Amino acid sequence: MTRFRPLQVQHLQVDTQLTYFNNGLPVHVSLQDGALKVMTDLQRVPAVSVHPDVTVDVALQRMVHAGVRMLFVVDVMGELVGMVTARDLMGEKPVRVAAQEQIQRDQVELGDIMVRRGQIEILDFDEVSRSSVGDLVLTMKQMGRQHALVEEKDPQPRVRGVFSLSQIARQLGVQIETGGVVQSFGELEQLLVHHES
Repeated sequence: MTRFRPLQVQHLQVDTQLTYFNNGLPVHVSLQDGALKVMTDLQRVPAVSVHPDVTVDVALQRMVHAGVRMLFVVDVMGELVGMVTARDLMGEKPVRVAAQEQIQRDQVELGDIMVRRGQIEILDFDEVSRSSVGDLVLTMKQMGRQHALVEEKDPQPRVRGVFSLSQIARQLGVQIETGGVVQSFGELEQLLVHHES
């Protein structure tokens, strides 16, 4: 016969902090670690998405509440039609569309400013799985992107993961800017060493 016992109950201490979701990624990585250690795997973490008819401000609120800086844009059937970043939402695109359409900025919808599916650059999952964090950072710097999507082709093409340069920087313990293209791994290491000092 199984015996049960009550657990000890205590009071919450004044300095107790809340644990936040960490995407299941390791806290610290090095440039030599495998790139998959810094990928948000959409098999384990749900993708944050919105519809193309959502306004810019609503999408920005969705980002804030989800703690992300990129959203997938999906149609009513759940099919990926594009993506949008915080930079897209807070930059000149909504202002330009509002002026062209003669509407208020807060009426601009994502469908008018998102990066459409056919324009999204992706990385191949198989190649990523054979690459290092340093390879990935160099690639994203050359792309001039804050985010990179990873596509897995087997059994059919699908977005498998997302890389965020700000997330990678946190895991490396450095600051990485997307501006200023780095041409070589040596330049990248110098940049990271410079930020560490």
